[in-house]
Formats: sequence, structure tokens, C-alpha cells
Amino acid sequence: MSDSIVRATLTLGEDDLPSLALSEGEAPPPFDEYKLVREGALDNATLAEHGFSGASEERYRAAGRIGGYLREFVAPSARLDVDGLDALSASVAHLFDTPESVGVWMRDIFLKDFADNVGAELDNGQRLVAVEEVQPAGFFDEAVGLKAVHDSSGRTISSTVIDFRVGRVLGVVFIATVGDHLRLDEATTLGIAMEKKIVSAALELDG
Repeated sequence: MSDSIVRATLTLGEDDLPSLALSEGEAPPPFDEYKLVREGALDNATLAEHGFSGASEERYRAAGRIGGYLREFVAPSARLDVDGLDALSASVAHLFDTPESVGVWMRDIFLKDFADNVGAELDNGQRLVAVEEVQPAGFFDEAVGLKAVHDSSGRTISSTVIDFRVGRVLGVVFIATVGDHLRLDEATTLGIAMEKKIVSAALELDG
């Protein structure tokens, strides 16, 4: 990651986060046809409310996280009885105090919390069945990923999640798929599209 891009993210504030997450139609095919179902600011309290056991607003703020913005999209035909269907996609832009705190979050909170909670019942009624760490490629800076398998009332749902760093910004993309399936290539393509948007927006806002 070039120093100019990292410097550009130093001027970003929470009001800039909506311009960093992918909007409807901006994702690569076939996700460009998915429809927006949810978007909004994601503060530390809200993130902790939907996090794993032990999550708290104080823990996230101490880790350097300032805030975030989420956009979630649904497939044109989101039938949960079709094995292999990519039912949901999403992108989230998080802002941190420093680029270093982004890297610590990726390793010590994102990856570790998933690994530590295999078998746990989640607040949405799902159970985390298995987690497999994967290694994304093609990003400018550090990137990590995983596949998480959930049991939802007897139905298997898998999520492929990639976290990547752009200066003080943590970009996150995920794809939720019916059944036990890894979508690393698809999530990587989605993440790189978001990375390009973050870089472009940061340089424009800085300039």
C-alpha cells in the first residue's frame, strides 16, 4: 500500500464511511444484480450487540475502532432451499484510529473470536458449527479470510468473509451461501472492487 493512500485515509471521518461501502450495482457480476435490503451506520454498541459472547462497546473502542457503515444485498431469487445459492452479499467499511489497529483487529478479534466460538449459539438463533481460515490473494495490503458454517434450524448456511486493510480503513465483504460451500474467489473479486472504491474515495476526499 502506497504511503499516499495511507495518508489519504488519515483525513477520513465517520461521515465518509457511506462513500466507502459498495452501493447497489457497483459489485462485480453476478452481485451487481443483487438488491439492497439493509444499510446504515454500525457503531461499536450495535456491533457488540450482535457479536460473540464477551463483546462490548468498550472492548471495540479500546481496540481502536471508531465506527462503520454496512450495506447488505439479497439475491434476485433468495430461496434457502437451493443448495449452493449465494443468497446474500454485503460490504462494510470500518474506520480505526490507526492502520496498526486495523491489523490487530483482523488477527486478534475477527479471526480469534470466530475460532474461539465454534459450537456457540448465536443471538440470531444460529449455531456456529465450523470455521476454516482461508488466505485471500490480490489485495494491496494485509488481508485475511474465513469460511464459517452455521446451523440455522436444521439448515446449513456458510459465510465466506474477507477482511482487508486500506490505511485506517478495514474493508469487509461476505457472501452467505446455502449449504457448506467456500466462495473465496467470488469474495475476493467483491473485496477488490470495494478496495478500489475505498482508494478512489480516500484520494478524492483528501485532494
